[in-house]
Amino acid sequence: MSDTALHDAFFALHDGLPRQGPGSDDTSRRLLALAGPLPSRPRVLDLGCGPGRSALLLAAEAGAQVTAVDLHEPFLDKLRHSAQARELTRAIRTVRADMAELPFPDGSFDLVWAESSAYTIGFDTALRQWQRLLAPGGCLVLTECEWTAEDPSAEARAFWDQHYALRTSAQNVSAAVDAGYNVLGVHRQPESDWQEYYGPLGERADAADASAPGMAEALAATRAELAMRRDHGTQYGYTGYVLRPADTRWHTRPETAADIPAVRAINAAAFATAGEAGLVDALRMDGDVWLPGMSYVAEAPDGTVAAYALLTRCQVEGVRALALAPVAVAPEHQGGGAGQAVVRAVLDVARVRGERLVLVTGHPGYYPRFGFEPASRYGIRPPFEVPDEAMMALVLDGSGGVPMGTIDYPGVFGV
Repeated sequence: MSDTALHDAFFALHDGLPRQGPGSDDTSRRLLALAGPLPSRPRVLDLGCGPGRSALLLAAEAGAQVTAVDLHEPFLDKLRHSAQARELTRAIRTVRADMAELPFPDGSFDLVWAESSAYTIGFDTALRQWQRLLAPGGCLVLTECEWTAEDPSAEARAFWDQHYALRTSAQNVSAAVDAGYNVLGVHRQPESDWQEYYGPLGERADAADASAPGMAEALAATRAELAMRRDHGTQYGYTGYVLRPADTRWHTRPETAADIPAVRAINAAAFATAGEAGLVDALRMDGDVWLPGMSYVAEAPDGTVAAYALLTRCQVEGVRALALAPVAVAPEHQGGGAGQAVVRAVLDVARVRGERLVLVTGHPGYYPRFGFEPASRYGIRPPFEVPDEAMMALVLDGSGGVPMGTIDYPGVFGV
């Protein structure tokens, strides 16, 4: 059997399916929301677009001018017909190209989008090669299959090792940070996203003619994939990542002993009382809650400390979490992005370390830009009176599975 026959059989098996990978319109909308505000007519590059489910949604709902890229011309044909039927022809341009060799100038797009497609060149390669395409303030959105179990079974590992080596969410976040990105948001795709893909695919496999050239082999591979999901699907899943190149105006790093006086001065200047500066000093002395490497500073171009953010250990009903406090910016640098840079940096460190939940009491007009939402949505409450919108939570891995109950802060917080 030739490779061409298997290739043709594979695409015949997938032709006309509503999706070419796990996903849903709800997931696409969630990822779009995590990207934050976009220009009024954003320039979007949809890579590995397939028949164009995401491209059509982005054009219709985000008002985007979409450039849709795929190597399989029949997929592009279907997208063009769908765009015409929905009166979106002017909003969608199709390009047959290899996503590893893209013919676009640097800074061409406000949003680079790749659902269920980055694996074809590899997550790390995608991070590295696609960053140049982003305009200032632009975002990269991509989904990646990864381990969701701490200790996957030998059967699951053997299956994936021969197809695509999976990593954990923490490892993928680490790769993104090392490539120069901040993580704006993470979305663990629900099981229903897999059913949207595998349900129609399974029906197509049952109806396929196994005698067609290459089809028996394509069916065997498809049924093995479906069986793996049925038997071991709790051990792996797709996760969406929304990334933005880090703000290079501010160098972020863990604090050193030499930074302590500057950190104390920034906290004293940023708050009305000396309580925040004293709180940080007290937390440093508490080995049960102080987490080395999670006290972070942002440096101004002249090397001075411009902003500070701290994560320490707290709990919710006995389950570990993190408290973000304080966050402070030197008065002369306020409004310049130093605070956002240092908060994003320390949250990325927490993700890399496998932390799941961060809590903050703060301004409801500021922290939602990092993905925080009212903690009450998760059934989490503080041990003190505070407006509901000011007590916020961020689920770092996007899973949503967090403990409910009252927050237990370290004693030095005085609450």
